[in-house]
Amino acid sequence: MISLLLFAPCPFLAQETSTSGNPPGPVFWICWSAFVILMVAAMWKVFSKAGQPGWAALIPIVNVYFLCKVAGRPGWWLILMLIPLVNFIILIILDIDVAKNFGKGAGFGIGLLLLPFIFFPILGFGSAQYQGAPPPPPV
Repeated sequence: MISLLLFAPCPFLAQETSTSGNPPGPVFWICWSAFVILMVAAMWKVFSKAGQPGWAALIPIVNVYFLCKVAGRPGWWLILMLIPLVNFIILIILDIDVAKNFGKGAGFGIGLLLLPFIFFPILGFGSAQYQGAPPPPPV
């Protein structure tokens, strides 16, 4: 009985490939392009409101550095974003801090994390004003 369980085929564990092999169609690419343009425009506006260069939204990794600056965190947190599993915690902290620096609550920060395609445009194109990061504690 145990040998049947150990050697039985498990299709849910196998990587099944598509037999059709068709690439995504034009509707997919149009929707994807619209999504990317929306997110870049929203991040551009968020960076501009915070006094950072808007073009930074276009460059991967550089945009994370400027997101740290908007959140009021040091730039070396970018290195923490490169560590697997740690980056999830850091991203949660950054999103909540960005929301707080724009006068929003922690719930809005969680929205930035879970539904960025809704909450970043609200932050960028809405009436929220950047209030600045609180000063760092004295050393």
